[in-house]
Amino acid sequence: MPEPKLRSRSFKRKKVRTPGGRIADHYWRSTSRRYKCALCGGVLHGCPTNKYEEKEAKTKKRPERPYGGYLCHRCLRMALKNKLMQEAV
Repeated sequence: MPEPKLRSRSFKRKKVRTPGGRIADHYWRSTSRRYKCALCGGVLHGCPTNKYEEKEAKTKKRPERPYGGYLCHRCLRMALKNKLMQEAV
């Protein structure tokens, strides 16, 4: 039986075979991942990755620009150009 603090489901767990041949559980806290661009999959800059992110203000969670926190700056530039080209035609 694991110790009480490890029974929480906030810990990730994995079965691992030890050098002695027995199966043991390894526990670790999940880490937050970097946010990625919806088009190219690149890392979004200006978005926090700390575990207390939900406690921060909304304006600190993502950049204040169109598609902020969804598209990277390169893809945003291409999207705006395409939108302007379609409006011109």
